[in-house]
Amino acid sequence: MIPTTIEKWHLLVKTKNTDLLDEILADDVNMHSPVVHTVQKGKEITKMYLSAASKTLCNNTFKYVREVYDEDFALLEFETEINGISVNGVDMISLNSDGKISDFKVMVRPLKGINVVHQVMGEALSAIQRR
Repeated sequence: MIPTTIEKWHLLVKTKNTDLLDEILADDVNMHSPVVHTVQKGKEITKMYLSAASKTLCNNTFKYVREVYDEDFALLEFETEINGISVNGVDMISLNSDGKISDFKVMVRPLKGINVVHQVMGEALSAIQRR
């Protein structure tokens, strides 16, 4: 059974409605980026990262190809193409006792994929911060 929060995450990915992040993220959520070596702590910075990802990674080639669920954990493997480079990754999502996302970890491969994700996410985050 897919947790309600993950169903909302899928809806966000499909519609790019990042307002849903307010509903599904815990206030003390931790975000683990594949290119930033420190954990990003808190709802606002996590919203910024996931909003940027929804605009860059979740393009018309993005799809989840495998999903594994546990009581309070989801592992979602994805594939996408960015600037002609195939990217394969995994979203590892932990839920707290309220069913909200408490930990969001993204892992990406191969190296060319990491490099292009780093580039486009950097551009998207800069654009968000300039607003």
